[in-house]
Order: sequence, then structure tokens, then C-alpha cells
Amino acid sequence: MTPDQQLVLSKAMAGFVASGALPGAVMAISSTAGDWVEAVGRTGPDGGPLRPDAVVRISSMTKPITAALTHQLAADGVLALTDPITRWLPELADRRVVRRLDGPVDDTVPAEQEITVEDLLTMRLGFGFAFEVDSCPVAELAVARGLGMGPPLPSGVRHTPDEWIEQFATLPLMEQPGRHWRYELAYPVLGVLLARAAAMPLPRLMAERLLQPLGMTDTGFAVPEHARDRLIPCFMSGDDGPVLFDGTDDSDWLAPPVFPHAAGGLVSTATDYLRFGRLLLDGGAGLLTEEAIAELSTDQLTEEQRNGPSAAIFLDGEGWGHGVQVRLDPGLPRRYGWGGGLGTTWYNFPDHGVTAVLLTQHLPPLAEPILHFWRTLDELLGAA
Repeated sequence: MTPDQQLVLSKAMAGFVASGALPGAVMAISSTAGDWVEAVGRTGPDGGPLRPDAVVRISSMTKPITAALTHQLAADGVLALTDPITRWLPELADRRVVRRLDGPVDDTVPAEQEITVEDLLTMRLGFGFAFEVDSCPVAELAVARGLGMGPPLPSGVRHTPDEWIEQFATLPLMEQPGRHWRYELAYPVLGVLLARAAAMPLPRLMAERLLQPLGMTDTGFAVPEHARDRLIPCFMSGDDGPVLFDGTDDSDWLAPPVFPHAAGGLVSTATDYLRFGRLLLDGGAGLLTEEAIAELSTDQLTEEQRNGPSAAIFLDGEGWGHGVQVRLDPGLPRRYGWGGGLGTTWYNFPDHGVTAVLLTQHLPPLAEPILHFWRTLDELLGAA
């Protein structure tokens, strides 16, 4: 990215700040020309200036890191993507499936096949959000059992990993394993599986295998002690404007969680996440194989799965690899990546050698400035 291109992006976000549509944002891009990180605006409506090294809750941008960790264990022979998950999660043997999403939880049929590790990576577990029906009793029961079907707060899940799986095992699936793409409970299941397969708690496993080797010292399931002064607040939409969702002095992310959430539990910074993005662009740097990166970043869904009810909401016609959304439109720059429900987004553009991050903190994400940033970057790269 040239300085002129960086200025275009900076001015675009500064315009949203000036209009009041966006409190602030951190932009970061890594390319062959080097790294660029810039912050515009403030930490909140009444906050101080936003720092480029601000620590934020990246929510579902945790998924790509979890997927990469899975591929590391696969390369080591600890697991295979084709393995049935019951090898490590025997609680989930003999799954049953509800006949209808909106039907009784005790009206079930047997699962027709085993759930595999790859079913978790591709979110074809058979359980998640069911927005296509007015009422889904099995999803409501998951909420009642404290499985985290809601805003991504660590305190929202008070079960240990073993307890979480025990609770999940009491529920039938929503649909047959491997059949549909459905957001998002596959990744909490995957996190428990990885910890058991490696015989190590997930936070330690992720730190030792990925975060520490990459120098991602500001990333973790709790805000590192040295970075607490850089955590910024997160807001949500209220009737009269933004209201606090999670603060700084009493943040939900200050203490290690009871349940390390592999789908959305991490905090990070723009610079840290650039390091992860570059790992994928640079061939794995000895931490991942090129074959794993290709598999991770390639669409794994059928056309029917891409057009399913859950995918229509979350993927918007694009594909899904392992933990990442994969752009399929040949008229736009090739990219893969994912975003988080608290206003963070990241994409890699492999044909251009670019990894880019945009960080805000708002529930739900502020769609207009975020979409404008990525459209502008598409235009800049497409014209390059």
C-alpha cells in the first residue's frame, strides 16, 4: 500500500468520525511495502484519543486462529480432520436429531453419520443459530443451559469445558451432521476437543503453539497485565444513543474465563492480528504447512450449503473455508478472512500480498463505516 492509498483510507474513516457515525477506528495494513497502523477518533463518545495499539475484543476473529491451531495438531499427527469427534468427546456419541427446528426437543431421529473434526471447522456440526424459524425449542434450551448462545461475554458461560460438553450432550442436534452450514456452536465444541487432544488447556495450547511464536503478546483469552491500560470500552446501541456494553476497569475480559471460548473469546490488537494474517500469506513460517493454508482458505461448501438460511445471513453468497469466509466473486480482488460481532474485521488479499485489519468496538457492528472501508480497499487494490 502506498502512502496515497493509506491517506484515502484514513480520510474515509475520519469522515465517519467527524459525522458522528463512528467514535473511532484502528486501521492496519501489511504489504510488501511494510506495515501501516493508524488510529482515528476516540475510544467512545466521551473517551480520549484512540491509540493504534488499543486492545479490543475480537470476538469471532478468534475462529481463524482456532482453525489454524487445529491444522497444527493435524500436521503433528495428534488428530486428523476426518477423525470422528467422539475419539475425544465420547459424551457426544449416539447423537439424535430433532425432526423439525421448531418442533419438540424429544421428537428426534438418530444421526445418520458421525461428526468429524472437519465438520467443526466448516461449521457443519448441525447446531447453531436458527433465525429461519420464529421459535426453536432446542436453541432455547441451549440458552437455558448456559451454552453461550448470545452476546459474546466470557461471563455468559460459567461451565468448565468438561461441564460445557456434558451440557451440550444433553441436547439433540438441529439437523443431520455434515448437511448444512450453521453458525456457530461448532467452534466451542472444537475448542474443547483441541484441549483434550493435546492434553493441555486451550489458552496455554494456543499461546505456546501460535501466539508466542508469532510475537502476539497482546492477544489472549484475558487482557494481559501489561496491556490493561490499552483496553478500550465497547458500546452497544441504546434507545438514546450508545450505551456501555463492556468497560475497562471492570471488563469481563480482565480475568481468565471459566470457559475459554474458541469461537469468540480473544482480545487482541491490530499489530498482533497483522502477524497472524502475514503467517497465512507467507506460507506458514514453519508454523503451518502451505497445504494447510490452502485448505483453510479454500471454500469447502456446496452451493446448497452456501445458500442455506444461516449462510444467507452470515456469508451473503460467499464461501467458507476453515474458520474464514472466502470471496467467490471473480470480479473483485480475491480475499478470505472474517469479522467479529463487536465490530472487528480482517481479510487477506493473497494476490496482492496484503493483510488488513479494521478494529472498532460496538455491538452490533457499525455496518456503514465498516463496509465503506472494505469497499474502498477493494477499489484501491483493484486499481493497482
